[in-house]
Amino acid sequence: MTSRLISRIFLSFITLTLIISAVYRQEIYRFYKVVTLFNEGVIAENFQTMSEIFPHKVINKGEQNFKFGISDLKIINQFEYNGQQMKVEEHLSNTYTTGFLVVKDDKIAYEDYWLGHSKDGLHISWSVNKSFVSALIGIAIEEGHIKSINDAVSDYVPLLKGTGYDGIPLKDVLQMSTGVRFNEDYAAFFSDINRMGRVIALGSSINEFAASLESEKASGQYHHYVSMDTQVLGMVLKEATGIAPAQYLEDKIWHKLGMRSNAKWLTDDYGMELVFGTINVTMRDYARFGRLYMRYGDWQGEQIVPKQWVIDSITPDEPHLMPGKNPLSSSIFGYGYQWWIPNEPQGDFMARGVYGQYIYINPEKNVIIVKNSADPFWRSGGEESLITIKMFQQIANSL
Repeated sequence: MTSRLISRIFLSFITLTLIISAVYRQEIYRFYKVVTLFNEGVIAENFQTMSEIFPHKVINKGEQNFKFGISDLKIINQFEYNGQQMKVEEHLSNTYTTGFLVVKDDKIAYEDYWLGHSKDGLHISWSVNKSFVSALIGIAIEEGHIKSINDAVSDYVPLLKGTGYDGIPLKDVLQMSTGVRFNEDYAAFFSDINRMGRVIALGSSINEFAASLESEKASGQYHHYVSMDTQVLGMVLKEATGIAPAQYLEDKIWHKLGMRSNAKWLTDDYGMELVFGTINVTMRDYARFGRLYMRYGDWQGEQIVPKQWVIDSITPDEPHLMPGKNPLSSSIFGYGYQWWIPNEPQGDFMARGVYGQYIYINPEKNVIIVKNSADPFWRSGGEESLITIKMFQQIANSL
């Protein structure tokens, strides 16, 4: 063996070792970031820099065809909750709000940013993302890629056969009523949602994780929030259309709405979008999406999302989906196709994500409110959501 060949083999070995080491270090870094993602002191920065932690796909903006104007109206300073007067500014501060935007009649009545956020800054959506996915499913049905919401998701995704999702109708998945066992408690280190984050950080497939889940009750009878239900919608969307969810969103919504900025959608190491809640968007573009739904899918005279789909998406149609105290639901809020209905509805509805993310829509008042937050003390089912929605409703009614 010549010295040149030995040198080549040695250099190849060193190169391979360095590559393996780099990959390992990246996975360890991501694992650390995921474990500390919601820690006080770093949570706000993390929520604005998620694409620096995970791989992602860019959703390119189209030619801008719409801009919000500026309103002379002012929002209220105080609102009432449970008979007590509360200050808007104080509540925004107490819930670690990073951005707050109020739009009335297509004009901005209030806009401000804190904790490093800005008008051009991207902020992770968390489960607000789910409402975007719902829109894409509606479009895919309209285009004939998906035949019916009564089809089983496993008919479109063979990976789901023999799993907790085998035979489950698409409608039950849309309405978070699959009966799949899943613990969504972000405060519990060993919950399914936190276990999922650690699995992704170490490079595993998100789709394989979804396929590992098992059923605990019959579907279509109880509303239980399961983020992996939305991942399954993304799997169906990709298989049915043959197009990646990020590209489909770019083609069907982002370009057509002439969004202000490019968005970023996080993926796993296999290139699959983390469909359950990881799109990163600017505040004004969240509001544009809200405007699309406030106008029942119409944008400048073009029906982007089918009108009936929008109506169905924000209309609870089964006892287990109704708002208010409901023994058939794990939430006090009503639910449609990946959209929330307030516990005391006023014809309004919302996209909602953990740690204080909202797109609130009130068609009657022609008001859209967007709230980004990084609240390290947020808890699922906590009073924060009830107070925030009361604030939204009273702001909308006052304008």
